[in-house]
Amino acid sequence: MCLGAPGKVIEVNGLSASVDFWGVKRKVRLETVDEPVGIGDYVLVHVGFAIRRIPEEQVQETLALYDELVAAEKKDLMAADIQGEVEAAGKHDGRGDES
Repeated sequence: MCLGAPGKVIEVNGLSASVDFWGVKRKVRLETVDEPVGIGDYVLVHVGFAIRRIPEEQVQETLALYDELVAAEKKDLMAADIQGEVEAAGKHDGRGDES
């Protein structure tokens, strides 16, 4: 099973955006997102594509759920997989950003 990860849009440039995932910044594509996004919006990203804009009223609940998953990593294989992905993304270029 694959999960999308929530992140905050910090820059939009046409059909791509820079998104912050817990301090790790990545470029993502916007062609498949369900509605327009802007700076400050949160999106759910899967394999480099924003697939859904997270409604403002659901952002805190969504982030809290992911925080719980990461905190449970030692007991839960899915959470360990998510934590591994977050850590690997931060080690991609040694700075945690895809510049």
